[in-house]
Amino acid sequence: MPGSRDPDLDQLINNGAIRLEITGGIPTWEAFPGLRHQETIDLIRASISPTADSTTGCSCAHYSDVLIRFKDGSLKLPDIAVFCARPPREDEALTTVPSAVIEVVSPGYEYKDLSLNPQFYLAQDVDDVVIVDPRSGVVTHYRTTHVAVHQAPVTVTLLCGCQCVVPMVDSMSQSNTGTEPT
Repeated sequence: MPGSRDPDLDQLINNGAIRLEITGGIPTWEAFPGLRHQETIDLIRASISPTADSTTGCSCAHYSDVLIRFKDGSLKLPDIAVFCARPPREDEALTTVPSAVIEVVSPGYEYKDLSLNPQFYLAQDVDDVVIVDPRSGVVTHYRTTHVAVHQAPVTVTLLCGCQCVVPMVDSMSQSNTGTEPT
């Protein structure tokens, strides 16, 4: 509601201390993530590549915390958004729907990460939604047809022809990875 926000919340937003998203009309905010969250994102992004047998021609362009306006007007900042073609350089929110979204669970924001995000993204025509809990190592891979639950380390294959490795973050080792069945 315009004009009815708490002035302290406005100050936090203006100072860049929190992130604000609107998911299906539901505003959610969260503090900026900690080091484990950021390292998880960085390790996953470094591993994103086309699969060896990919014939889709997907470039596997990936971005962290890029603002996307979805068809229902929602504004989201996925931890990682994967696109088959590099979206146009914009100063405003992208309107291109990513092929895949990878979200890392933040402590205190489990409802948004685990309950709101998967169904929202799938309803917005995102093909693959991968939710990573770096504390437990649980990796949940959502598609409209099924949900698969894995334990890190695991290689996740995306419908667009890309793959990513979700490492065991606490070990900080990328050399001991499992593989997700396709």
